[in-house]
Amino acid sequence: MVNKQKILIVDDNSHIAELISLYLEKEMYATEIAGDGGEALELFATFRPDLVILDIMLPGRDGYEVCRQMRQIRNTPVIMLSAKGETFDKVLGLELGADDYMSKPFEPKELVARVKAVLRRSRSGEDTKEAAAKKSDVKVVEYPGLIVNQTNYSVIYNGKSIDMPPKELELLYFLASQPNHVFTREQLLDNIWGYEYIGDTRTVDVHIKRLREKIKGNEHWSIGTVWGIGYKFEVKPQTP
Repeated sequence: MVNKQKILIVDDNSHIAELISLYLEKEMYATEIAGDGGEALELFATFRPDLVILDIMLPGRDGYEVCRQMRQIRNTPVIMLSAKGETFDKVLGLELGADDYMSKPFEPKELVARVKAVLRRSRSGEDTKEAAAKKSDVKVVEYPGLIVNQTNYSVIYNGKSIDMPPKELELLYFLASQPNHVFTREQLLDNIWGYEYIGDTRTVDVHIKRLREKIKGNEHWSIGTVWGIGYKFEVKPQTP
């Protein structure tokens, strides 16, 4: 018997939560429902979901705080679901580690499609790690003060290990392995998140912002912005 993937639905509106659960269970997912942040964190620990659908406007602890606390425990994919549709709210959710964001009202079939896409990306990332671990060739790029190892998913910056989620590391490795090559946001989405990714190019901007907060660059290299186009890993020429 195949184990069903588990989805935790967090929404204080029981009708919405039950509707989401109904659609997901038709697709053979196992679901649990939480009506507030405290219950969500308890179920996150005991149910151990493969993905969380998280409303922002919750009684007590809001979805942002719940997402932050979940991220401290493990990197389970999160789709934020909220009536707050402003760009600022979406970006804040992504900066806290959400993998996708949908605004209410929503089409249940689209939400199911996004769940499948996020789980597919997450599963692909795990498969990549496992496959890489079996390979004898090591995927590593090195620059002064920086070592990015995509085989064991580690980053060493100025002699210190940097904690970095898989997509951030993959984005950094992709750019650093092709120095001075300019990539558009769409190209980065295609190469890192996949053609089926349902989202927008703002996702790339958020991940670049996180990388720059952790990896400051130095006189030899930096993560550069090419205005109106995209980004590149800029390697600066060395003077004799």
